[in-house]
Amino acid sequence: MQGLDQLIALLKARELSLVTAESCTCGLMASLLGDIPGCGAVLYGGFVVYDEEAKYRLIGVNRETVERFGLTSEEVAREMAIGALRVTGARLAVSNTGVADDSAEDASGTQCYAYALAGNDGTRVVSETVQFEGDRVAIRKQAARYGLEQLMARYAELTVQRPLG
Repeated sequence: MQGLDQLIALLKARELSLVTAESCTCGLMASLLGDIPGCGAVLYGGFVVYDEEAKYRLIGVNRETVERFGLTSEEVAREMAIGALRVTGARLAVSNTGVADDSAEDASGTQCYAYALAGNDGTRVVSETVQFEGDRVAIRKQAARYGLEQLMARYAELTVQRPLG
C-alpha cells in the first residue's frame, strides 16, 4: 500500500479532491483508497456505474457515445470522468470501463481509463486502454490498482495540457 499512501499525501499537498467513476472495477478503486488512513481528506466519493443506464442517469454519459464507440471505450471512460467532476465539483477524477469476462468479442481483460482535472480555465482529460490477463477477479483487482497507480503521472500530464474547448 506504500504507493497509495504516497498518492494520498500528494493529493493532500495539492489540495485535490478525487472522485472515482467505476464500471468494471465496481468500486474497488474507492475501496482501496478507503484502506489508507487520511483518505477522507481527499476522497470526495465514488460512483459505481456498472449498468449502462446508471452511466446515463448518474454521471451523464451520452447514449450516442455508447452506441458509436461501445461501453468499453476510451470515449465512454472520458465522459464518465468528466461527468463525475461535473456532478460532484471534485477537482480530479479517474474512471474505468472494461471487460473482465470472456466474451464473443474476445475482449476479456480490456480496460479503458480516463483521468480528468477541473480547473478555473476548463477541464482537461487523458485516456488510455490497457489489457490485463487472468480470471474475472484478477482482472478487476489489477485494473483497480493500475488506475490508482497511474493517477499522479496522469495528473502531471493534465497540468500541462490545454483545457477542453
